Amino acid sequence: MALKIVHYNEPVLRRKGEKVAAFDSALARLASEMIDTMHEAAGIGLAAQQVGRALQLCVVDLRESDASFAYELDGARPPKELFMPMAIANPVLEVGKGVPTEVVEEGCLSFPNIRGDVSRPVAITVRFQDEAGRPHVLSCDGLLSRCIQHEVDHLNGILFIERMNKAARAGVDKAVRALSKQTRQDGKTGA
Repeated sequence: MALKIVHYNEPVLRRKGEKVAAFDSALARLASEMIDTMHEAAGIGLAAQQVGRALQLCVVDLRESDASFAYELDGARPPKELFMPMAIANPVLEVGKGVPTEVVEEGCLSFPNIRGDVSRPVAITVRFQDEAGRPHVLSCDGLLSRCIQHEVDHLNGILFIERMNKAARAGVDKAVRALSKQTRQDGKTGA
């Protein structure tokens, strides 16, 4: 079942998620519904805050992406079809010393039709638990790295527009203000 994706200026998007403590059927169901929602919206990542839950949980699926990226999951390189879509709970990101950054255009399901350039490290390592609570270590670069960083920002109440430089932010500011106004109107009408 697909969930409703909240849009910018919903307060939940600014809330740091609570650590996942219970790895139970309710969490597995939420992760599954988030994956359905992400796929229905043609996204590659979705954080719990984007479906109204302030929780340290996000989902990622790059199986359909043409982008090239390297990865190592728990010391191996399994085909991405074996571990994606993936649920990521309680992630801890690490960026290696001297890892360069790269500016790439990003979008966000909570900001429909708004895209802008964001600078991020090109490679990361993330320690996390899956929906069953099993621990994992994923090292990756390229789009997978960028997607996880974007979603982990959501889990900490940080929005991609805050990562844009001044010029990029100025380029989307009018659309962001319009979206904020629409979100307020939708909230008043219950839409």
